[in-house]
Amino acid sequence: MDAAAPLLTDRADDTAAGQVLGLLAGLADAVGQVITYWYVPVAAALAVWAVSEMVVRRLARKASAERMALELVPSQHFDPGLEEIFRRGVQLARASTSMPWWAPRRSKAVQIRLRADGSSPLRYRIEGPAGGERLLSITPFGPAVTVKRARPLVDKPREHVVRAEFVLRGKPTAPLRDVPLDPDPLQPLIDAVSDLRAELGDLAEIRLDIQRAPKWALRARRLQLMSDARRRERREAQRAARWVRQDATGIEDSVAWQLQQLVSGKQGGGGGGRRLVMPPVPRRVDPAEALGKLADDDHLVRVQLLVMCASNTEGRAQARLAQLQAAFDVFGGGSRWAMRGWRIGPWRFGADRWPSRRGFERRWTLGHCQPPRANWVRLEELTGLLKPPTVHCRLPLLAGDLPTFEFENPALLLQGIYRGPDGRRRLVASYAKETLFEVGVGKAGGGKTERALAQAIGWAHAGGGLMFVDPHRDSWPRALPFLAHDALMDRIALVDLNAHGPAPQVSSWNALGMHQGQVAHEVVEATADAYAAALGWDDASAPRALTILTASLAVLVAVNDSACRAGRPEDQATIFHVRALLTDPVFRAAALAGVQGRLDEETRSWWQTVFPTLPPDSFAVVLNPIARLASNPVTRAFLGQSAGRYDIRAAMDSKMILWVCPGGNGPTDRLVTALLARDLLRAVRSRRDTPEDRRVPFRPYFDELITLTGAAAETIASMFEDFRKYRVHIHGMTQLLARLPIQVRLSLVQNASTLASTAGSQSAIAPITAEWGDRPGPEVVATLDRFEHYMSLTVRGRRVGPVRITGPHLDEVFADYARPRQAAALERAARAMAGAEPLDQLTTRATDQLGRVNRFLAQLAPTNQPAVRLQKKGYQ
Repeated sequence: MDAAAPLLTDRADDTAAGQVLGLLAGLADAVGQVITYWYVPVAAALAVWAVSEMVVRRLARKASAERMALELVPSQHFDPGLEEIFRRGVQLARASTSMPWWAPRRSKAVQIRLRADGSSPLRYRIEGPAGGERLLSITPFGPAVTVKRARPLVDKPREHVVRAEFVLRGKPTAPLRDVPLDPDPLQPLIDAVSDLRAELGDLAEIRLDIQRAPKWALRARRLQLMSDARRRERREAQRAARWVRQDATGIEDSVAWQLQQLVSGKQGGGGGGRRLVMPPVPRRVDPAEALGKLADDDHLVRVQLLVMCASNTEGRAQARLAQLQAAFDVFGGGSRWAMRGWRIGPWRFGADRWPSRRGFERRWTLGHCQPPRANWVRLEELTGLLKPPTVHCRLPLLAGDLPTFEFENPALLLQGIYRGPDGRRRLVASYAKETLFEVGVGKAGGGKTERALAQAIGWAHAGGGLMFVDPHRDSWPRALPFLAHDALMDRIALVDLNAHGPAPQVSSWNALGMHQGQVAHEVVEATADAYAAALGWDDASAPRALTILTASLAVLVAVNDSACRAGRPEDQATIFHVRALLTDPVFRAAALAGVQGRLDEETRSWWQTVFPTLPPDSFAVVLNPIARLASNPVTRAFLGQSAGRYDIRAAMDSKMILWVCPGGNGPTDRLVTALLARDLLRAVRSRRDTPEDRRVPFRPYFDELITLTGAAAETIASMFEDFRKYRVHIHGMTQLLARLPIQVRLSLVQNASTLASTAGSQSAIAPITAEWGDRPGPEVVATLDRFEHYMSLTVRGRRVGPVRITGPHLDEVFADYARPRQAAALERAARAMAGAEPLDQLTTRATDQLGRVNRFLAQLAPTNQPAVRLQKKGYQ
C-alpha cells in the first residue's frame, strides 16, 4: 500500500497536465479559427450595430416629431440678474428629460436657436420636448420677456451654404471665460451678423443643444481624466528622476568633485564609492484639481454647438462663418470653442465634407444631440447664451426693423439716413399710419428744419396733404425748387404775411366767414378762444371781456350766415366790425334787427338787458387788440376781406400743400397765429362729419414751436391730444423743450411716436434723453455733428431706437427733384392758389367793407319794422 501511493500521485499529475495541455491546445485552435475566419465575428458585430443603430434612429426620429418651439421676445429694458439666468439654465436642463421612456438619449435635449435672416437682429427660440412646454413657458425673467408659441421655420434653398461644429479645446477640465453681463455676452454674435443683407439671401443660425449627461458617462469621463492625471504625474516623476541621476553623474564626473575627493583622502580604496541617489516619488493626484469643473455632479451638462451660414452670393457665407468663429473667441478662457475638423493646405475637412456632413445634416434637421466627448460645461459657463439680448446689447438696425424709404410711396415717411455697421448708407423711413406725432429738439442750425422739409417734400411727392407753418418764412425758398413740379403746382398754396418787395401781395381770410359751410357756434367759439389764448383771458381774470366778445361774435356770425344764405358772401362782416357793433348804435340796431330770428334767446336777452348797463370803458379791453390788428396794413388786409380764400378744412380734404408764414412773434402776430391755430383745431374737429375710413391723412408741420405756443398754448396742446382721431398728425420742432408751456410739453412727449434730438446743451437735451432712459445720455447727444440726430420711432407697434440717424439734406436726397428754373412759376401759382392780391387793393377793400355790410343790413331789415336802438347813458 505504501509503495502504490507515489504511483497514484504521479498518474494524477500526468492527467492534470494532460488536461491543461488539451485546454491550451483548444484555445490555440480557437484563436487560429478566429484569425482564419476573422470576418465572421466582425460581420456579426457590424450587423448587431447596424440593427441597433437603425432602431435607435427610428425611435429618435419619432421622438423628434413631438418637439415644440417657443420664441422669446425681450423688452427694451430687459436686464436680468445672474440668478435669473442660472434658474433658466436649470429649467432647460430639466426640460431636456421630458421625453417618453423609450426615447433615445440623442433626442433628449433642449435646443437654443439664435437666428438672423434679415427680419430681426437675432431671433431667440427654444425647441425641446413637447412635455417640457409648460416648464419652459414660464420663465424666471417675468414680464420683461414675452414667450409665445413659435411656428416652424422654412428656409428657401440658398446657393452657398457652410456648416461648422464647435468643440471645446484646451484643458478639458478648465471652464470657459466668465463673460460679464454688461456689455451683453451676445454682443459679439450680434455684431457678427449686423451686416447681414436679406436681399442677398444671407442667413446665419447658431444652435446650442443642452443635454443632461448620464451618470455612467460622467463616471467614465472622470475615470479617464484621473488615469490621465496619474499617467502625467508618473511621467513627470520619471522625467525628474532621470534629470536627478544625470545631474548626480555629471557632478561626480566633474573635475571639481574629483579634486574634492583627493583633498579629503577618500579617493580610491577609501571605500567612498558613488553617492546614493533617491529618485522623486510621484505626487498623489488631487481629484478636485484633476477633475476641475467635472468634480461635482451639480448643474453639469453636455452641449452640442452647430453653426450654419448661407447666402446666394459667393463668399458671404464663408465670411460670416469666420466672423462667428471670431465672436466665439470671446468666450475662450482655460478652454475655448474651436471648429471641429482639420485643415490640409487650403482645404478644411469638417462638417461640410464627408464623412461628417451627413451626420451634421441629420442632427441639424432632427434636433438630435450627439456632442463630442470633450463638450462638458457647467450652466454658469453658458450664462451669455441662456437668455435673449438684454438692455446692454447694441442691436443693429435692419431693413426689417426700420423700412427703407421709397420715393413717392404714400405708406412711408422719410426719417433720415442710417449708416450700417458695414458702412452702407440707406434712407430709412417709418410707416405713415404709425407716425402720429413727431417732436424734434436741438439747437438752431442743427438740422431740425432741414429734416422736416425733406420729410414734407417726400410726403408731398407721394400725394399727401400737409401744412407747413413757419413764422420766419425761411423754409419756403428752401423747399421751393423741390416742389416746382407740374403735378404739384395745382395743389400748393402760399399764405405769406411777411409782406415785402415793391408790390407785396397778401392772401385773405375771414375768421368769421360762413361761406365755406362752417357751423356758426363753432366759428364763434374758435375766435373767442383764440382771443382768450393770445391775451391770457379766462373766466376768472376777464369774464366780462369774454362775454362781450362772444356776444358780438354771435351777432356778426349770424349776419354772415344771413348774407351767405342770401347768396351775397361778399357782404359778410369781419373781425374788425366788432368795433362798429359795440360803438355805432345805428350799425348795432341794424345788425340786431336783421338777425333777430337767428340768435338764441339768451343772446337776445343779453343785448336787450345787460348790454345797456355796461359802461363805455368796458369795451376797451376787447377793442384794443382789434385796433392793433387794424393798424397793421398786412393784418388789416388779411383779416378784413368778406370772403377770404384761406380754407384749412378744404385743404385737408383735397390734399393741399399749404405753406403758412404768419410773421413775427409780436403781440399782433401772436393774435393772428392764435386765430389760425384755433381755426385749425375747429376744422379738424369738424371732420367728425366724415366716416373714419374716408378721412384723408393730413400733416401739419410746426416750425419754431416756442413762437407758436406763445400765442396758442392750450390750442396746440389740444392738437396733440385730439388730432390722432381725425387722422391729422403734427410734426413739431423746437430749440428748447423746457421753453414750451407745460401743458404743451406734457401732451407732446406723451403722444409722440417719434422723438428726435440734434446737438445742444445737455440741460436742453436732458428731457428727451430721459425719455430714453439716458441711453444715450445727454453728454453723448450734446456732441453730435450737424445734421446728426438720435431718435426713437414707432414701427409695427414697437419702439425702435434711440438710433443715430443722419438728417437728410435736400440737395443730396432730392437732387433729382430739383427744378430751380420753375421756382418762379411755382411762386406765382402758389400765391394765386391762395388768392393773394396786391396789398393796397386789399386794404382799400377792407376799409370799404363796413359800407357793404350796412347796405346789406338795410336791405335785410323789414321796412315796416322800426329799427332797434339800444342807447346808453353818455355813449351812443
